[in-house]
Amino acid sequence: MANAEISTKPYLLRALYEWCVDNGYTARLAVKVDSRAQVPSEYVRNGEITLNISPSAVHKLQMGNELIEFSARFAGVARQISVPVAGVCALYARETGQGMTFEVDAAKPGLQTEAEKESANGASSNESGPAALPVPLGLASASPTEPTKPTGGKPQLRRIK
Repeated sequence: MANAEISTKPYLLRALYEWCVDNGYTARLAVKVDSRAQVPSEYVRNGEITLNISPSAVHKLQMGNELIEFSARFAGVARQISVPVAGVCALYARETGQGMTFEVDAAKPGLQTEAEKESANGASSNESGPAALPVPLGLASASPTEPTKPTGGKPQLRRIK
């Protein structure tokens, strides 16, 4: 009986992270939050969170094949973060928007975190936080067509399905 093949996703995430660090860029990780993710619920927007995972923003970053784990400060309070690789939507450089988007593996049906319930109910939350950021709207990603040149302003993340 053959073993199941390991996904390429965690390897691509590690390579993109290394590329961001080597170029001095701020690595951003966009995650679809579900019951498996351990993130500060007050920073979750529409069931997603974007995290700054640059070396200056996190401590003890471990990017494994199943989980990405680290500690980071949110509004001055140290928090332990754990997100499943399966829930990662994108990893990209804040400064350029270059990176990659990924398909998100669906969580088990019927499971919903408190953060997801709060997002669905429109609960207010604290916008400030050094590691949690809004998900950008567009991304200069590798695609069959050439990306358009930015006209200025912040880079944006665009999911291509």
